[in-house]
Amino acid sequence: MDATALLTPAIPGLVWAYRFETATRCCTQLPLEATIDDLLVADGFTWLHLNLADSRVPAFLEALPEMTAPALAALTTRDTHAAIILDEQLVYGTLIDFQKEFDSDTHDIGWLHFLVLERIIITTRLQPLRSVDRLKASMDKNATRFRKPIDVFETLVAEFQRTLIALVMELTEELNLIEDFVYENATRDERRRLAPVRRTVVRLHRHLRTVLTLMRRANAADEEDMPPGFDDAATRLIGRLEAVDHDVYALQERARLLHEEIDSKQSSETNRHLYILSIMTAFLLPPSLVTGFFGMNTEGLPFAHLEHGTAFAVGIMGLSVIAAWWLLKRTGIF
Repeated sequence: MDATALLTPAIPGLVWAYRFETATRCCTQLPLEATIDDLLVADGFTWLHLNLADSRVPAFLEALPEMTAPALAALTTRDTHAAIILDEQLVYGTLIDFQKEFDSDTHDIGWLHFLVLERIIITTRLQPLRSVDRLKASMDKNATRFRKPIDVFETLVAEFQRTLIALVMELTEELNLIEDFVYENATRDERRRLAPVRRTVVRLHRHLRTVLTLMRRANAADEEDMPPGFDDAATRLIGRLEAVDHDVYALQERARLLHEEIDSKQSSETNRHLYILSIMTAFLLPPSLVTGFFGMNTEGLPFAHLEHGTAFAVGIMGLSVIAAWWLLKRTGIF
């Protein structure tokens, strides 16, 4: 084994690392055995993506030059809330993303921690994330458009916006299917199918509004705290996020109205059933009173000793049903 490799161990928790060279405009993915010396570039920058499941990552990050205590805390935190902080031309915090399984995408919320320095951008996470994987695929296709670390940050947020658009289209199609059944005479309870859609849309809107608010606040920070190029990138990202926020809000309103339509339909169905039961009760109540009266074990009951007493009692029951029907018709209930 090389003595240099013993003195400079491999980067712990390394998922991938890309080195961008400004002069040649080329991008190189470093091997998993890369060391901290491989991250240093004379002309260009590096993107380092780490897995926080490795307990050695915090100690490694703490040893990096230009690492501050707040930035280290942002990269290694387990808090589940978004944050974008500008401090002395550093940008760090936590972004919202969606988790990705090995063979499928999910709607589960994930958290991406980031730090943008002059020569390096560092991202950390616990679970695989959709937007990060999409950024990596985009980078493998065309890396010439990334000239500085802030470009990677901008594209990362833009990929999150594209992920939201894909989810909006997916949820829109699901609402279309639910709507087809709601406005048909189908005997299906679409409320159970609509509930997870509404829950996902509400979460999307809440987290999207949070990111949008943070981006606006960061864009309004003092100029001396902004790294070069952040102002223009934030302006473009705010426009992107506002556009998808409008779509998510419209989807949320549509899901709410659809839920109200389902409630109205179910209420109408319930009222119809109650109406039928009430009519049946109104028709059966008078005969029940007649049978209850003749069922008493007391002396002197009418028709008790007549040969056709039962027939007379049945006739009275029939007359009571007719009287109930006439009363309901006269009052407009039936």
